[in-house]
Amino acid sequence: MRIAAARETAPGETRVAITPESSARLVKGGDQVVVESDLGEHCFWGDEHYRDAGAEIAPDRRFAFEKADIVLAVRRPTIEQASQLRPGGLLIGFLDPFRKDGTIEALAARGVSAMSVEMMPRTTTAQKMDALSSQHSIAGYYMALLAAERLGKALPMMVTPSGAIHPARMLVIGSGVAGLQAIATGKRLGARVEAFDTRPVVKEQVESLGAKFVEIDLGDTGQTEGGYAKELTDEQKRRQREALADRCAAADIVITTAQLFGRPAPVVVTRAMLARMKPGSLVVDYAIESGGNVEGSQADKEVEIDGVRVLAMRNYPAMVAVDASRMYANNLAAFVEELRDPESGELKLDLERDLIASTLITHKGEIIHPMIRERLGAS
Repeated sequence: MRIAAARETAPGETRVAITPESSARLVKGGDQVVVESDLGEHCFWGDEHYRDAGAEIAPDRRFAFEKADIVLAVRRPTIEQASQLRPGGLLIGFLDPFRKDGTIEALAARGVSAMSVEMMPRTTTAQKMDALSSQHSIAGYYMALLAAERLGKALPMMVTPSGAIHPARMLVIGSGVAGLQAIATGKRLGARVEAFDTRPVVKEQVESLGAKFVEIDLGDTGQTEGGYAKELTDEQKRRQREALADRCAAADIVITTAQLFGRPAPVVVTRAMLARMKPGSLVVDYAIESGGNVEGSQADKEVEIDGVRVLAMRNYPAMVAVDASRMYANNLAAFVEELRDPESGELKLDLERDLIASTLITHKGEIIHPMIRERLGAS
C-alpha cells in the first residue's frame, strides 16, 4: 500500500502522523511511505531521517496524496484539502466528526473513506491503537509541568535554614487518562494532590497514585459503556459545584480535564468559585476546544479573573511534539497493520469488525456512521 502524510496546517499544530520510526515499521511491513518535504521540522526530524527509514520525500501535499491508498493525518483537513485526496482512498486522523463545518460531507462527496481515531472502541485489542488516550496522557503530564512553571511557588515541601516551605496543593477535576497523568506528575513534583471524578470507579486508580479522592454524594452517576463520564443532571451539577468550591478555595493549582464524548464540555469551575480562590492561584483548563471547563477561560490565552490566572491552551500535546508524535504515529502504524489483509497485504475494510465499524465515518460516497449521520443531519 502507498501511505502518505503531509505537513499539518492547523495553527499551532506541531505533531506529525508519521515519524522516521513508524516509516521504517510500515516499510518493513511491505508498504510504500511518502511524506511531504519538511514534515518533521518541528520535531527535529529532517528529510534525511525519513529517507534513511525508507520513505520517499514528496515536494508538496498534492504530489504526496495523488496516488495514496492511505493518508495519515493529525488534524481534520480543510474542505480544499479534502478535494486533494484520491477518491477511493482512506484518510485516518483526529477528524472531529461531530463538528458541523462541511468537512465530513466534503470527504463523503469526494468518495474518501474516512476513519476518525477519536471513535476507537475502548477494548483490550484496541489499546495499542487508542490515539485519544496516548495524547491525553501526554497532555496531562504537560499541564502539570506548565502549572508548576507558571505558579510562582515551589511544589514540594522544603525544609531549609531559612524556614520551611509547605507543599503546594493541587486539585485535579476529572480522573480520566489526562487527569491521572496530571495527578502522577503533580505527585512526582512534590505537590499535595486531590482529585475528583463523577465516576466512583476511578477512586482506586486515584489513590494508587498517592492522591486523595474527593468524594461527593451525587447519587447515580456511573459511566458509559465506553468508559466515559455520563452527563450530570442540573441538580447534580449544583451539588458538585457547591462541594468543589471549598476544594478549589484551598488549592494553589486546579487542573480541569472533564469532557463528555461528542458533547460540549461541562463547566465545572464557575466565576463564583474562582472568586473564592487565593490571589495568584492558577487554573489550567484542558477542555477549551469543546467549550471549556472554566467559566471565562479563553482559547490559547492566560486571563486573570478575580486575581486567579486561568490558562486554556487548545493543543497541549503539541507542546511536547516529539513524544506526542511518536506515540500517535505508533498508534496509527498499529491501526494500519490491523487494516492490512494478511494474505494480499492490501487494504481491507471489513465492516463486520467492531474496530472498523466504530471508526469509519464516510465510505463509498456516504456518511455511514450512525451517530455521526444523526448528529450532522445526513439523509
